[in-house]
Amino acid sequence: MSTARGRLVVISGPSGAGKTSVCRSLKQRPEVEFSVSATTRRRREGERDGVDYHFLERDDFQKRIGENQFLEWASYNGNLYGTPRWPMDAALARGRTFLLEIEVKGTRQLRERGVEGLYVFIAPPSIDELRRRLVHRGSNEAAEIEQRVRIAEDELLAAREAVGGRPLYDVILENVDLATTIREVEARIWP
Repeated sequence: MSTARGRLVVISGPSGAGKTSVCRSLKQRPEVEFSVSATTRRRREGERDGVDYHFLERDDFQKRIGENQFLEWASYNGNLYGTPRWPMDAALARGRTFLLEIEVKGTRQLRERGVEGLYVFIAPPSIDELRRRLVHRGSNEAAEIEQRVRIAEDELLAAREAVGGRPLYDVILENVDLATTIREVEARIWP
């Protein structure tokens, strides 16, 4: 929601494209509040509940969907992910920039609901480079990497779609160099 008091910024992109690194940099700015998403996926080494994600059991997550507690939610690679609604409303009321890192399906839900904001898609330079980054990350098995690559191909196509006569994303940035991509995103948020 874009208001005189605050602004929503949505950042999406395939796993390995660099969206988390971009968001990590933006979170360092004092005017930015970051949404901590909920998920049913298992916790990775070093991740902290309530900081990296709210790690929920599938039954609890589904109950919260029924109670309309999520701004958006999606199933991705066999797990559920969602954005709790109340932190955004509170941040915007305080005049803050509220940053969401969500999947393409979640972005589509926000656009369909008419949620105003700046929507940014971070794309890899190529599928081969994306695969290399996922392998280098070292946290996924080969089969899961290939599944993420297939999902990425679908997301790259979907990012160029329109919802309600409007582009799904306001800007699509190819992340060749992370520092440059971060500067480009910052220039879009704070021209």
